[in-house]
Amino acid sequence: MTFKANAYWKVGARGTTECDPAAKAIEFAAPVEFGGESDVWSPEHLLLAAVASCFVSTFKAIAAASKFEAVSLGVIVNGVVEKGEGGYAFTRVVLTPELTVNRESDRHRGMELLEKTERACLIARSLKASVTMPEKVGIVLEEVAA
Repeated sequence: MTFKANAYWKVGARGTTECDPAAKAIEFAAPVEFGGESDVWSPEHLLLAAVASCFVSTFKAIAAASKFEAVSLGVIVNGVVEKGEGGYAFTRVVLTPELTVNRESDRHRGMELLEKTERACLIARSLKASVTMPEKVGIVLEEVAA
């Protein structure tokens, strides 16, 4: 299995990236911190978005296979970039998911599936940087009227 994406320099500091079968190209530039622009995606943000979207997609697949129904899942991904011997690199990526479930009885199973997702996420497992998920993850509980 292989995946392909293309990137092209356009004008100034901007470029576009695209892939098949995605319909829209994504405009990007270096982040402001590296002399780029603030109103478009940066490669750094695209990397974190890849981790976030992979985490959500992986959870959905694991939850479906486990016959677990969640109300919603959101995840915030923070990446730390530091300068080392070889230059700048992501050294740490922290995932903070927020899972909403229907019942208190779903809380423990939801945590187990989040932990399984952390271990299974292809993009996160492919990074050289340390990827962690805090042990204390808030689960928003919404009671459903009977």
